[in-house]
Amino acid sequence: MSFFAVLFALLIEQVKPLPRVNRVGQAMRAWVSWVARTLDAGQRRHARMVWGVSVLLPAVLATGVYLLIRQYSLLLAMAFDVALLYLTLGFRQFSHYFTDIRDALDRGDEAEARRHLAQWKEMEVADLPRTELLRQVLEHALLSAHRHVFGVFFWFVLLSALGLGPAGAVLYRMAEFVSRHWLAVRQRQDTEVNDHLPDMSRHLFALIDTVPARLTAAGFAVVGNFEEAVNAWRRDASVPADRNEGVILAAASGAVGVRMGSAAMAPAVGQGEEAAADVGAAAQAPQLALPQSGHLQSMVGLVWRSVVLWMLLVALLTLANVLG
Repeated sequence: MSFFAVLFALLIEQVKPLPRVNRVGQAMRAWVSWVARTLDAGQRRHARMVWGVSVLLPAVLATGVYLLIRQYSLLLAMAFDVALLYLTLGFRQFSHYFTDIRDALDRGDEAEARRHLAQWKEMEVADLPRTELLRQVLEHALLSAHRHVFGVFFWFVLLSALGLGPAGAVLYRMAEFVSRHWLAVRQRQDTEVNDHLPDMSRHLFALIDTVPARLTAAGFAVVGNFEEAVNAWRRDASVPADRNEGVILAAASGAVGVRMGSAAMAPAVGQGEEAAADVGAAAQAPQLALPQSGHLQSMVGLVWRSVVLWMLLVALLTLANVLG
């Protein structure tokens, strides 16, 4: 049933995507803010309480509703799965930014592309040169694809196999949202926030994302240039502060043959061995190209091939379970 739930959710999202500003996102922000106002008193234990209620309670409620519905109808239970997957999983939750940036670059309007990237990343990017702009678009799009598709996919399939319905999808989406929300609040400095909450939220999400990130990287390696992806993974994945992001970007950079993540620190081909030695291990990848506009389409192809790969694997597991 997991296979069909994911398939239907992705198809529905392609036809009727959520708008950029939607009530679901507003409700999530309101929920997280209300929990913090109600339970947070500034101590570390309060931060743990806020995170637990914000993230775990919605997942528990989703499980309870699913189990209740399943007692009456498996078809309605699957419909409930599809509904929650539609709200938590999908490309169209972030792809409008990517499409707008790509269209602006195709028109040669780099200022417009930078404006869209700044809105997407919620940071200033006005002074980026074109190559760095393309690199950041590629990296952020890949990480968004992982967090909005592959991470949700993994946790949904795992907990659904244990009979918990959409609990995994809700758990992952809430953990990712809470991590991003409190980091943004601290950066804006317009709201008082428990000093422990942003770091704790980020750390707990990193733990939840450990296995999905490596499976996403493995998928990129399988559907891309496997040898280069594995080499880049071994060479570059440990350089960024966020190991999960490093694994994904390193594998994707090798799979597509473009410099991303720590590989972006390598000097261009032909700059010589002395320059290469100055940037450490990342300089061992001179065969990787600088980001170009054509790499945007290559990245889209890589992500979609990965989706097909994991859907086929889940379909085979479902078939084996039925026949067994």
